[in-house]
Amino acid sequence: MEELSEQLCPFCQNKTLVLREDLIDIPYFGKTYVFSMTCQDSDCNYFKADVEAEEKKEPCKLTFTVKKEADLNVRVVKSSEATVKIPQLRMSVTPGPASNGYVSNIEGILNRFKKILEDERDLSDDDTTRKHAKNLLKKLWKVKTGDVELKIVIEDPSGNSAILSKDVVVEKLKV
Repeated sequence: MEELSEQLCPFCQNKTLVLREDLIDIPYFGKTYVFSMTCQDSDCNYFKADVEAEEKKEPCKLTFTVKKEADLNVRVVKSSEATVKIPQLRMSVTPGPASNGYVSNIEGILNRFKKILEDERDLSDDDTTRKHAKNLLKKLWKVKTGDVELKIVIEDPSGNSAILSKDVVVEKLKV
């Protein structure tokens, strides 16, 4: 792993930014660069991360159906350019300037959506929004226990995302 310390943070303008780059070999995906920027200033805490395949990939659409509890362990690589969708919940996370790339698993993706729903449930002033969030949280819980199937779709114009399962459906993304 390469690391550069005391770099200029783009937000707080202090020389407290740490840049990291690592090359990892992900089975069935290939060599992948993992990049991160972390500001060590306790008032700033800026963070940005991304992943990029060593070899150029085609834009892709990945569809995976979570059918059983064991599917929660399926490995996921998501680039900062990818959109993650859960059609049955009518939810998606689209890329933007604050979007991060990461290596996780299906459970990690579901937990990110769970956090969004918990914030809606706990912070919304609208009773209908809170009730809707509670119902979706129940559905996510049923998915995690293997009682309900759920489809996850990742659309990535960079092609740097993957769901590492023999059950994933990979299509060319129309850009």
